[in-house]
Amino acid sequence: MADQFSADSLHELLRRVRHLEIKTRHLSKSMVAGKYYSAFKGKGMSFREVREYVAGDDVRSIDWNVSARTRNPHVKVFEEEREISVMLVVDVSGSTVFGTASAPDGRMQLKQEWMAEIAAVLAFSAISNQDKVGALLFTTEVEQFIPPRKGRNHVLRIIRELLHPEAVHPGTNLERAIRHLTNFLKKRSIVFIISDFQQAPDRYQHALSLANRRHDVVGIHLYDPIEQSLPEVGLIKVCDPETGIVSTLDTHQKSLRDAYTHTFLQRLDATREAFRKSGATFTSIRTDSSYLPALMAMFASR
Repeated sequence: MADQFSADSLHELLRRVRHLEIKTRHLSKSMVAGKYYSAFKGKGMSFREVREYVAGDDVRSIDWNVSARTRNPHVKVFEEEREISVMLVVDVSGSTVFGTASAPDGRMQLKQEWMAEIAAVLAFSAISNQDKVGALLFTTEVEQFIPPRKGRNHVLRIIRELLHPEAVHPGTNLERAIRHLTNFLKKRSIVFIISDFQQAPDRYQHALSLANRRHDVVGIHLYDPIEQSLPEVGLIKVCDPETGIVSTLDTHQKSLRDAYTHTFLQRLDATREAFRKSGATFTSIRTDSSYLPALMAMFASR
């Protein structure tokens, strides 16, 4: 029975991976890839070859040593280093296993699934430009690290892990994830941090600043509408998925609902400010709205 359940679960997971591949590859090709390419250019210019000078060449590119040796003017030719490593740093803590917003097929979708979908769009945009893609899944610990590589099969592995993360810890420690990444990545990379950013930003501000000096860091904040404002539905029990603490709230109290919204906006402002001070890019997306406009606007602003 356990083996049959395992086989059925694997079949369902592979079906979800395939569905997400079809959807996000189309989106990345039709909408995102061009903006991605212009927003995240190569790391500089690399030497390609020396060739004979032709009329119109920039005289500053003349290779005087080769020209003297051959007694004919030659120029150095450079090309843009297009290849980039992209790291998807994705939050798989307990707070991401929550959701009230519906996917296009009408099914309630968890924040964790929305994060996987956004990560897939970014991953397929990257490999369409011949970039490498890797992933780091984190809670209070680094749950999984997948080094950057190229290719569709590698991206499908990342999607599979994101759709079915086997996280051991429920909490969040973004600072630890960032430090692990900066210790591992030696070459400048594009780092997308996809999270609900429940942790106080002063806990990871310093690590974020150091990371953005070495890399190009982009924060993508994903949140559910109910995390911004409580509905007025009377007495409800709520459980913090990261601490296990259960509380009873009287949502008829306007003061409580206002304080709840105020706390959310304060944390969002503090997170946005932490990224601004670090020189990193930041965008915020609600799960009941399309993430594509937000991604496109973020790319265009760079």
